[in-house]
This record gives sequence, C-alpha cells and structure tokens, in this order.
Amino acid sequence: MGRKGGARERKGVRDERARSQPCDPSCRRARIPGPAGEHAVSLLDRGRLKVKLSCPVHPNQQTPHAQDEVYLIIRRRGVLIHDGKRDEFGSGDLLFVAAGTEHRFEDFTGDLAVWVVFFGPEGGEVPTASPV
Repeated sequence: MGRKGGARERKGVRDERARSQPCDPSCRRARIPGPAGEHAVSLLDRGRLKVKLSCPVHPNQQTPHAQDEVYLIIRRRGVLIHDGKRDEFGSGDLLFVAAGTEHRFEDFTGDLAVWVVFFGPEGGEVPTASPV
C-alpha cells in the first residue's frame, strides 16, 4: 500500500473508511460508459452523502430521487427541466433538485460533465424559513 496525500491507496482503490481524502475523477472518467452502459461512476459514498461523476447521454431519462440532489456543472451547457420549468445552465453553475422532483436534462452538449451530490434523509431536508 502506498501513501498519497495522506489517504491510503491500494492499486487505485480509495479507502472509504478514511476520515478525509481527495477524490480524483480522472481515473473514474475512464470507466464511463460502464459495462452495462452506466453514465455515472461513484466517487464517494459516506453515510447519507453520495458523490458521483456523470456524463449524461441523450435521451436523458431520470426518475425522481429519494434524496435531495445538487448538480455542479463541470463543463458545457444544457437545460434542466423541473417543476414545469426550463432553466438553462452552463459550466460552473450549481443546480438544486429537491427529493421526489421529476427532472431531466435536455438540449445539452454531448460532452456535458456533472458532479452529482445526493445528501440528507430520504424524502429530503425540511426547508427552513427564509429571512425577511
């Protein structure tokens, strides 16, 4: 076993029990698409927090998720369809989709890359009141 950045590493496999570690997506990107056609790979799975790297393909079909979800757009652009709305997005944008919300990407570039973060309890977090 070697040491890299303080996290234990064995042949490119990260120690998921580590208290902290960098998540390098470059080696995971090479595994998209996966053997069964997967277009996302897991980078971190810790309790209620799950982080994936996704490279969506057309047509983008999704089912509502049990947890709240954040998308951080790594590169390119597209349109998020959610709650009867169409919101354009591009590199660097952060998108939030509440648990149970039907959503999908449309009109996106073929090389779209997205961090996908699932968090919180099933059913989603309870929104707090906004300050006046």
